[in-house]
Amino acid sequence: MKNRLEKMIELSSWIVTSVLLIKLVPHNKIKEAQVSFLFKQVITWIFGLIVVEKKLIRYPYRLFFKTANKASFTFEYFVYPALCSIFNLYYPEKKNNLLKILYYCFHTSIITGFEVFAEKYTNLIHYKKWSWKWSFITIWFTYFLSRIYFKWFFYGSDSSQTNQQQIIRK
Repeated sequence: MKNRLEKMIELSSWIVTSVLLIKLVPHNKIKEAQVSFLFKQVITWIFGLIVVEKKLIRYPYRLFFKTANKASFTFEYFVYPALCSIFNLYYPEKKNNLLKILYYCFHTSIITGFEVFAEKYTNLIHYKKWSWKWSFITIWFTYFLSRIYFKWFFYGSDSSQTNQQQIIRK
């Protein structure tokens, strides 16, 4: 069967990501996860479409919306946003800056590593005028934007401990 590996990877991505969301998003944090998810969806969908339309990346096999657009619906619209929700929920806000940087690098490296594997061994993605370094930078940057938005949305411009504690208690 043609593209069997690609189909298995995409379906597995939906299942694994859904399970991660169910297991890692507590009921009292669903709003926070949803805001992170939707914000990341917007920015990755836009960046994803730009990269594809500029012919920097190509997605030869897509399980969903094959004729609607050339981006990967599974990864741009579901997997990356879901992982970003988890990223924001477990962000080590009260830890030192080195740990925060490592947290960004860990999450970004997981996605980039999967993408490099997919680019090398599958038809899910092909780099045209792109490399894993650009993926790492853009994913890191979108996580950073998402974190800024998350903090602004839930803590406002006054991110004092008192304000944060009041919001967390709600």
